[in-house]
Amino acid sequence: MPMLQRPDGQIYYEEFGQGFPILLFAPGGLRSRLDMWHHPADGPRRNWNDWTDVLAHKYRVIAMDQRNAGQSVTAIEADHGWHTYGADHLALMDHLGHRRFHTLGGCIGGSFCLKIVQMAPDRVASAVLQNPIGLHPDHPNYFPDSHAEWIKEKRAVRPELDQAKMESFGRNMWGGDFVFCVDRDFARRCPVPTMLLPGTDIPHPAATSAELAALLPGVDVLTDWRGPDHMDQQLQRVLAFLDRHTP
Repeated sequence: MPMLQRPDGQIYYEEFGQGFPILLFAPGGLRSRLDMWHHPADGPRRNWNDWTDVLAHKYRVIAMDQRNAGQSVTAIEADHGWHTYGADHLALMDHLGHRRFHTLGGCIGGSFCLKIVQMAPDRVASAVLQNPIGLHPDHPNYFPDSHAEWIKEKRAVRPELDQAKMESFGRNMWGGDFVFCVDRDFARRCPVPTMLLPGTDIPHPAATSAELAALLPGVDVLTDWRGPDHMDQQLQRVLAFLDRHTP
């Protein structure tokens, strides 16, 4: 089982295909795990391509379970936050020997993309933001409330986890506005090429995507991307964007 050993735990990951590397951040909020990319065997297909599959014919695809999701288990400390995830992501790519790479993230993965760009802009060749999260103007408590439910879920399985530390972690994650991980000034001067597949609902607000479209320099926007009628266009546009920015 491929595991990245971290100072406070371990991170599960899988690799697919060959070529220039692309690091995927799956949907699911704090439950983000790599199987969220896969279409269910016994249910309707997801609204997005399974990037672990469709990109593997020309890219080295790296997908992971985020810390404390899926098969990844780590500590949760009061000072943890977006930078903690970013450190995991960079450590994984160091472990695999990839100096530069693309990123593609769905849901919370859009914010993971932006954070890793902020932390290591020289290492990220491009970033695809699919359905990015953000602070919904009419539902500002959505993520803090969801975090409280996540704490209950985690402590039911790991009762040794410290409630106060988990609450502090939540404030670090969800205490800001916009996309939570970076501010609007950073988006305005984002140093890497970006592509945006906009969001439309409460956790993935249309208002947040509209701001990203206005702020990110030269961003490539694909407005109609969801569902079976748009899968082929979604794939072709993302592939064209990645190919254009592959060193």
